[in-house]
Amino acid sequence: MLPKYEYGDAVRVIRNIRNDGTFPGEDTGTLLVPRGSVGYVRDVGTFLQDQLIYTVHFMEAGRVVGCREEELQPSDAPWAPSRFEFRERVAARVRLASGGRVLVERGEIGEVTKVMPTGKGTYSYQVYFEGRNILQIPQQALEPAPVMARVASAPSCEGPEP
Repeated sequence: MLPKYEYGDAVRVIRNIRNDGTFPGEDTGTLLVPRGSVGYVRDVGTFLQDQLIYTVHFMEAGRVVGCREEELQPSDAPWAPSRFEFRERVAARVRLASGGRVLVERGEIGEVTKVMPTGKGTYSYQVYFEGRNILQIPQQALEPAPVMARVASAPSCEGPEP
Protein backbone atom coordinates (compact mmCIF):
# COMPACT_ATOMS: atom_id res chain seq x y z
CA MET A 1 0.00 0.00 0.00
CA LEU A 2 1.94 3.00 -1.31
CA PRO A 3 0.73 6.55 -0.72
CA LYS A 4 -0.43 8.55 -3.72
CA TYR A 5 0.57 11.85 -2.06
CA GLU A 6 3.77 12.81 -0.26
CA TYR A 7 4.84 15.43 2.27
CA GLY A 8 4.30 18.94 0.88
CA ASP A 9 1.94 17.93 -1.95
CA ALA A 10 -0.92 20.36 -2.54
CA VAL A 11 -4.24 18.48 -2.49
CA ARG A 12 -7.92 19.39 -2.83
CA VAL A 13 -10.56 17.78 -0.65
CA ILE A 14 -13.44 16.54 -2.85
CA ARG A 15 -15.93 15.94 -0.01
CA ASN A 16 -16.97 18.06 2.91
CA ILE A 17 -14.94 16.97 5.93
CA ARG A 18 -17.07 16.83 9.09
CA ASN A 19 -16.04 15.98 12.61
CA ASP A 20 -16.55 12.26 13.18
CA GLY A 21 -15.95 12.77 16.88
CA THR A 22 -12.15 12.64 16.69
CA PHE A 23 -11.53 16.39 16.18
CA PRO A 24 -11.17 18.04 19.59
CA GLY A 25 -13.14 21.13 20.52
CA GLU A 26 -15.88 20.72 17.91
CA ASP A 27 -19.23 18.94 18.03
CA THR A 28 -19.63 15.74 16.04
CA GLY A 29 -20.99 16.62 12.60
CA THR A 30 -19.44 20.10 12.52
CA LEU A 31 -18.11 21.07 9.09
CA LEU A 32 -14.32 21.22 9.44
CA VAL A 33 -13.23 21.81 5.84
CA PRO A 34 -15.57 22.48 2.90
CA ARG A 35 -15.28 20.50 -0.32
CA GLY A 36 -12.93 22.18 -2.79
CA SER A 37 -10.50 23.51 -0.16
CA VAL A 38 -6.78 23.14 -0.88
CA GLY A 39 -4.32 21.99 1.75
CA TYR A 40 -0.82 20.54 2.05
CA VAL A 41 0.11 17.02 3.11
CA ARG A 42 2.03 17.02 6.41
CA ASP A 43 2.13 13.30 7.13
CA VAL A 44 0.91 9.92 5.91
CA GLY A 45 -0.17 7.15 8.24
CA THR A 46 -2.48 4.15 8.36
CA PHE A 47 -5.73 3.29 10.08
CA LEU A 48 -6.65 -0.33 10.84
CA GLN A 49 -3.67 -1.38 8.73
CA ASP A 50 -5.63 -1.07 5.48
CA GLN A 51 -6.44 2.63 5.03
CA LEU A 52 -4.02 5.44 4.30
CA ILE A 53 -4.73 8.59 6.28
CA TYR A 54 -3.17 11.88 5.22
CA THR A 55 -2.65 14.65 7.73
CA VAL A 56 -3.49 17.73 5.67
CA HIS A 57 -3.00 21.37 6.72
CA PHE A 58 -5.79 23.53 5.32
CA MET A 59 -4.25 26.96 5.89
CA GLU A 60 -7.29 29.01 4.84
CA ALA A 61 -9.52 27.11 7.30
CA GLY A 62 -6.75 27.11 9.93
CA ARG A 63 -7.14 23.36 10.49
CA VAL A 64 -5.03 20.23 10.33
CA VAL A 65 -7.31 17.31 9.47
CA GLY A 66 -6.95 13.61 8.71
CA CYS A 67 -8.24 12.68 5.24
CA ARG A 68 -8.63 9.35 3.45
CA GLU A 69 -7.01 9.03 0.03
CA GLU A 70 -10.39 8.80 -1.75
CA GLU A 71 -11.30 12.23 -0.29
CA LEU A 72 -8.36 13.92 -2.02
CA GLN A 73 -7.21 14.86 -5.49
CA PRO A 74 -4.17 16.82 -6.71
CA SER A 75 -4.86 20.55 -6.31
CA ASP A 76 -4.11 21.17 -10.01
CA ALA A 77 -6.57 18.48 -11.24
CA PRO A 78 -9.77 19.76 -12.90
CA TRP A 79 -12.35 20.73 -10.31
CA ALA A 80 -16.07 21.29 -10.72
CA PRO A 81 -17.88 22.02 -7.44
CA SER A 82 -21.16 20.22 -6.85
CA ARG A 83 -24.40 22.15 -6.92
CA PHE A 84 -25.89 20.57 -3.78
CA GLU A 85 -24.53 19.56 -0.38
CA PHE A 86 -25.16 16.74 2.08
CA ARG A 87 -28.50 17.24 3.91
CA GLU A 88 -29.59 19.99 1.51
CA ARG A 89 -33.24 19.94 0.47
CA VAL A 90 -33.82 19.54 -3.26
CA ALA A 91 -36.79 19.27 -5.60
CA ALA A 92 -37.22 16.96 -8.58
CA ARG A 93 -37.03 19.06 -11.79
CA VAL A 94 -38.77 16.30 -13.72
CA ARG A 95 -40.91 13.26 -13.01
CA LEU A 96 -38.59 10.40 -12.02
CA ALA A 97 -39.51 6.91 -13.17
CA SER A 98 -37.99 3.47 -13.47
CA GLY A 99 -39.35 0.66 -15.62
CA GLY A 100 -42.40 2.76 -16.48
CA ARG A 101 -43.29 3.24 -12.79
CA VAL A 102 -43.30 6.83 -11.48
CA LEU A 103 -41.19 7.02 -8.33
CA VAL A 104 -41.16 10.79 -7.75
CA GLU A 105 -43.40 13.50 -9.17
CA ARG A 106 -41.96 16.77 -10.49
CA GLY A 107 -41.54 19.25 -7.63
CA GLU A 108 -41.42 16.68 -4.82
CA ILE A 109 -38.96 17.57 -2.08
CA GLY A 110 -36.17 15.29 -0.89
CA GLU A 111 -32.96 15.47 1.12
CA VAL A 112 -29.45 14.79 -0.21
CA THR A 113 -27.86 11.93 1.72
CA LYS A 114 -24.71 11.53 -0.39
CA VAL A 115 -22.84 13.52 -3.06
CA MET A 116 -21.06 11.43 -5.69
CA PRO A 117 -18.71 12.80 -8.39
CA THR A 118 -19.36 11.13 -11.77
CA GLY A 119 -15.87 11.84 -13.11
CA LYS A 120 -17.28 13.99 -15.91
CA GLY A 121 -17.31 17.30 -14.02
CA THR A 122 -20.85 16.64 -12.80
CA TYR A 123 -22.38 14.86 -9.85
CA SER A 124 -25.13 12.50 -8.95
CA TYR A 125 -26.82 12.46 -5.57
CA GLN A 126 -28.46 9.94 -3.32
CA VAL A 127 -31.72 11.59 -2.30
CA TYR A 128 -34.26 10.48 0.29
CA PHE A 129 -37.89 11.18 -0.60
CA GLU A 130 -40.18 10.58 2.38
CA GLY A 131 -41.72 7.11 2.50
CA ARG A 132 -39.47 5.73 -0.24
CA ASN A 133 -36.05 4.26 -0.65
CA ILE A 134 -33.07 6.49 -1.27
CA LEU A 135 -32.71 7.13 -5.00
CA GLN A 136 -29.59 7.99 -7.00
CA ILE A 137 -30.39 11.01 -9.18
CA PRO A 138 -28.23 12.96 -11.67
CA GLN A 139 -27.59 16.64 -10.90
CA GLN A 140 -29.55 17.86 -13.93
CA ALA A 141 -32.74 16.24 -12.60
CA LEU A 142 -32.67 18.29 -9.37
CA GLU A 143 -33.17 21.93 -8.41
CA PRO A 144 -33.03 23.81 -5.11
CA ALA A 145 -36.10 23.24 -2.96
CA PRO A 146 -38.29 26.24 -2.19
CA VAL A 147 -37.07 27.97 0.97
CA MET A 148 -40.00 26.92 3.14
CA ALA A 149 -40.01 23.28 1.95
CA ARG A 150 -39.82 20.64 4.65
CA VAL A 151 -38.92 16.98 4.37
CA ALA A 152 -38.51 14.22 6.90
CA SER A 153 -34.89 13.35 7.60
CA ALA A 154 -33.47 10.26 5.99
CA PRO A 155 -33.72 7.14 8.13
CA SER A 156 -30.75 6.33 10.29
CA CYS A 157 -28.70 3.19 9.87
CA GLU A 158 -29.02 2.72 13.62
CA GLY A 159 -32.60 1.47 13.41
CA PRO A 160 -35.94 3.02 14.26
CA GLU A 161 -36.28 5.67 16.93
CA PRO A 162 -37.96 4.58 20.18
